[in-house]
Amino acid sequence: MNKTEVDYTLYICTDRELMSSATMEASVEEAIKGGASVIQLRDKNASGRQMYETALAVKRITDYYHVPLIINDRVDIAQAVDAAGVHLGQSDLPASVARKLLGEDKIIGVSAAKVEEAVQAVAEGADYLGVGAVFSTDTKTNTRPVTTELLQEIRGAVHIPMVAIGGIHADNVSRINHTGINGIAVVSAVIAQPDVAQAAAQMRQLFLTV
Repeated sequence: MNKTEVDYTLYICTDRELMSSATMEASVEEAIKGGASVIQLRDKNASGRQMYETALAVKRITDYYHVPLIINDRVDIAQAVDAAGVHLGQSDLPASVARKLLGEDKIIGVSAAKVEEAVQAVAEGADYLGVGAVFSTDTKTNTRPVTTELLQEIRGAVHIPMVAIGGIHADNVSRINHTGINGIAVVSAVIAQPDVAQAAAQMRQLFLTV
């Protein structure tokens, strides 16, 4: 898949501690069946070896469904499994360095919570932004709040795709789906639900219903 053709509508981040499925692979596959268009493998407590093995297993699923697999933080793991790309936080490697390591064809996403961070990420070669937290969230403790107004301000400052992240669920997605963002990044609203595929389908539909 050409990285310019990526559909960011429903961007799913994994979380081993929250998932309702028995395995990471099952969680990812059910999310994709429900309409997940990008998968980010996030496994903060895994060792390098565990992350590598999980990434290989998950990539078999994402490759089968032709869905991009993004690795959170770990450029080395993204390289090792030939993932579609990597997502970097403000304390991770700069996007420009990741680009040198991964090459032009790989997707590089960057987290941003300020206009200046977004503009800097674009200057360093980011392909998309993860902007948030747009709502309060329990899945990450070090988030910075991004108001709807700031979300729209960032949208106006950059031209690359943007996904909103942070506490997004079925009851509040309608508050941001008119802001010009390209998609929503969700964790517990999908992977923690009893029926992951149904939850994914609902979130996708809610986001697309403006």
